[in-house]
Amino acid sequence: MDASSSGFDPAAFRRHVAAMLDEHARAFGVPADRHAILRRQIDSGDHIHSRRTFPGHVTTSAFILDVPGQRILLIHHRSLGRWLQPGGHYEAPESLAGSALREALEETGMRGLAVDPWHETSGLPIDIDSHRIPARPERDEPEHWHHDIRYVIRAEEGDALLPDLREVHGAEWRALFDLESIAPQALANMREAGLVRL
Repeated sequence: MDASSSGFDPAAFRRHVAAMLDEHARAFGVPADRHAILRRQIDSGDHIHSRRTFPGHVTTSAFILDVPGQRILLIHHRSLGRWLQPGGHYEAPESLAGSALREALEETGMRGLAVDPWHETSGLPIDIDSHRIPARPERDEPEHWHHDIRYVIRAEEGDALLPDLREVHGAEWRALFDLESIAPQALANMREAGLVRL
């Protein structure tokens, strides 16, 4: 759906993300400079909801945990060649948590997924991370930033894993400790929020 035809308001979205940054920083003791690029883009009025906005734009991703919170589902990312959590570009006008859930469903094929209730209670994502993405000349994309807003998604016991092999090389359950080398701040925040057992 085209964002402009859906009643989507880019300025309201920027205000929402700015407020979320402030609340997240207070909740988890985030240093003021950690999200400097995203904050500058918000202050400049950039359309951070659009994947064609540079130097960066909003993405969402999903830390899919099993019921006990001891394992995490990772996908092998085709373009980056790494094991990562499912994620992708935000698509206006969906909610940020809804975007993360959509990406999780699309990339894993699992149907019994749900956003962890902690997010609704807190009103926060579990992590916000800005990271560089290599240039992709074939897509007319310069090197840029993904401002990734991250959510914990819970999987039901026994839910079938059917990864979309057009999107990913594979998907598998890993020990939660594997997240230490991928998203250490997110793992620390999950511990602080009591969402995982380690």
